[in-house]
Amino acid sequence: MRVNSSPVVLDELNDLPIKTVNGATVYLKDVAQVRDGFQVQNNIVRTNGSRGVLISITRNGKASTLAIVNAVKTALPRVLANVPPELKVVPLMDQSIFVRSSIEGVAREALIAACLTGLMILLFLGSWRSTLIVCISIPLSILSSLCVLNLLGQTINVMTLGGLALAVGILVDDATVEIENTHRNIAMRKPLVRAVLDGASQIAVPTFVATTAICIVFVPVLLLTGTARYLFTPLAMAVVFAMLASYLLSRTLVPTMMVYLLGSELHITGRERKVSL
Repeated sequence: MRVNSSPVVLDELNDLPIKTVNGATVYLKDVAQVRDGFQVQNNIVRTNGSRGVLISITRNGKASTLAIVNAVKTALPRVLANVPPELKVVPLMDQSIFVRSSIEGVAREALIAACLTGLMILLFLGSWRSTLIVCISIPLSILSSLCVLNLLGQTINVMTLGGLALAVGILVDDATVEIENTHRNIAMRKPLVRAVLDGASQIAVPTFVATTAICIVFVPVLLLTGTARYLFTPLAMAVVFAMLASYLLSRTLVPTMMVYLLGSELHITGRERKVSL
């Protein structure tokens, strides 16, 4: 079935009228060119001097770089089995290297912070049980932050890991202050449970204010727009969630561990008195 103005060959598409301006007809050939061919080449890819074709695999905002790279590496042997042997596939760039490096950096910073803080507590308080409590609270705070980020659809990337690395140096404060204040109350000849409760209540408001002050610094990040919002929002969320988790652990887990771990220590040294509350 023939249609009016239907071209017979491809070149006749150039004579297709688009619009009429002041009595003059504008044709498609006046603004474009219709031809049977390929897109004009505007770049050249070379690998070690040899011509090649570059295929970039990108991820969306909700995907994990590590998951994408691992999936590509897993599927690559199956894909190469169906291509000619003359075709050589060479990976040129792997973004997961930077993510893995960031993970190693966060782990290293957390280990250094835990060791230095534990050494300080061990040196000044002489209690390896208190050192153990601080060393446990740091990875739990980081793990809690990762769990919340996962629930919000965030992934492990350079920005979230950078936020955790930034927060590691602050995570030790809540547990350290809690333990030191408890030891101060124990030195006042209070029973262990009363010393733990008094130590926790005395620093509850100051540590909450300090934690809130740190978290407020990252609130303006939520006002960013465009690319900066997607880059720095995960970093701010990682820091805030880690700080809040550290504060909650210092209110719950740290006092509980002190009751169970420091009891035998005080019993050995004879510093605890059996006084009813």
